[in-house]
Amino acid sequence: MSDEILKIPKTMEKFFGGSGKMVKPSVKTVVRYVNKIPRGKLASIEALRDKLARVNKVDVACPAGTMKSIKMAIKDEEKLCYWRLIKKDGSLISQFPGGVKEQQRSLLEEGIEVEENKGKPRVTNFDKKLFSFG
Repeated sequence: MSDEILKIPKTMEKFFGGSGKMVKPSVKTVVRYVNKIPRGKLASIEALRDKLARVNKVDVACPAGTMKSIKMAIKDEEKLCYWRLIKKDGSLISQFPGGVKEQQRSLLEEGIEVEENKGKPRVTNFDKKLFSFG
């Protein structure tokens, strides 16, 4: 399956800040970009979606569609270093297999420290470890 380009539904225009086009990325596309993140580096899921939107020449990448493709890649046992994806504030992503505890364990194996921040695990000094998709 390839990336799907759609018109932003009227019901989502307020969420996205207007009308335009969006991409629902394929599993193959998500795997290609996520696996560019090197060991010891991180990328926000928002930065991934920005990159997917730019390469598809659309306004946005669908957040739900992007997460769905990530989960499908994991389920299909694609080689995917999904634990290197974080939220834009450095916090971990609970929807990944094993939740934040498993993501934290994987990051620690790569030398990336995680701290508790008001009960939410967050990467220590995450801004110094960010990878740019370019």
